[in-house]
Amino acid sequence: MTKTVPLEQQICFALYSASNAVIRLYRPLLQPFDLTYPQYVVMLALWQQDNISLGDLGSQTLFDSGTLTPLVKKLEQKGWLKRESATHDERVKQVVLTDAGRALEQHIAGVMPALRCQISLDDDRLVMLRTLARQVQLTIQNLEQGQRK
Repeated sequence: MTKTVPLEQQICFALYSASNAVIRLYRPLLQPFDLTYPQYVVMLALWQQDNISLGDLGSQTLFDSGTLTPLVKKLEQKGWLKRESATHDERVKQVVLTDAGRALEQHIAGVMPALRCQISLDDDRLVMLRTLARQVQLTIQNLEQGQRK
């Protein structure tokens, strides 16, 4: 009889528990800005590229439309972004930062360094971790795309 691999040896559990732990570290850092971690991800993407279609924003953040739309609506209610119809096609919604949303970037700039201080890995190991995590994500994404064809 074959036994399953113990939980602590499962790669999926290590990734899941590490991800949850990091997101928990973000909570108190983002709370003063009234942001959740998923909202922060959306804002990071918009600070990188403003005036982006909702579809492109989903591709950048890896959020599906069922997750992204409520996040964008909530951020719009907070006054940090707005949704506008694209000039080339009214059916396409563009997500555009407001002045307040652009200004938020300067106020929130200390979040990442504050988080970095809490994680006891040197810079090289953090880069390696990020690279490996990204490789896993891209490999799975490519597998999923191949299955859809």
